[in-house]
Amino acid sequence: MPEASAHTAAFWDARYAADGYTYGTEPNAWLARHADLLPPTGRALVPASGEGRDAVWLASRGLSVTAVDLSREGLAKTHRLAEARGVTVQTVHADLLEWTWPEATEAAVVLSFAHLGPESRREVHRRSLAALRPGGLVVLEAFHVSQLPLREQSGGPPREELLFTADLLREDFAEAEIVSLAEAETTLREGPGHDGPARVVHGVFRRR
Repeated sequence: MPEASAHTAAFWDARYAADGYTYGTEPNAWLARHADLLPPTGRALVPASGEGRDAVWLASRGLSVTAVDLSREGLAKTHRLAEARGVTVQTVHADLLEWTWPEATEAAVVLSFAHLGPESRREVHRRSLAALRPGGLVVLEAFHVSQLPLREQSGGPPREELLFTADLLREDFAEAEIVSLAEAETTLREGPGHDGPARVVHGVFRRR
């Protein structure tokens, strides 16, 4: 990805090679809060899946899940977590802009803290929406532009252009139905990487 993310594959491999799970093993709280909107069966896609917490949770709910990430270490941890939970997750080691995305097949696409530069962000969001079957959902949470002063406490990328606002998401998902969209202050408890007060933007978008 040319200006895609805050860090390289080597950075994430080094981070995920450490013992434990950097962002915990439980699903993103925003995703879990909207569990009742998710279908009991079907396909789900988790781009920038990290160590697999969301992918494994979706699989435990009965969905057929594909997790895509730049980090081989993160994908290895995904398999270990899936095995421990008694589920299966298909993993793909790929750059999201070079990967051939599915089209019109997914019941859900989950993007948890997938921080991309403006051009890449728009493209990944476009492909995420296109990957959905009609009625499918994108469930997304990311750090707000006002997160920078808090990043030493609760994480997030180091540059404003890698952060989000509700207006940016409203533009990116202009062709979708907005089920929910808000900027919020919260307290993250997602492993040592996300632990403390944070400012986020989160949304749920339905393909028409």
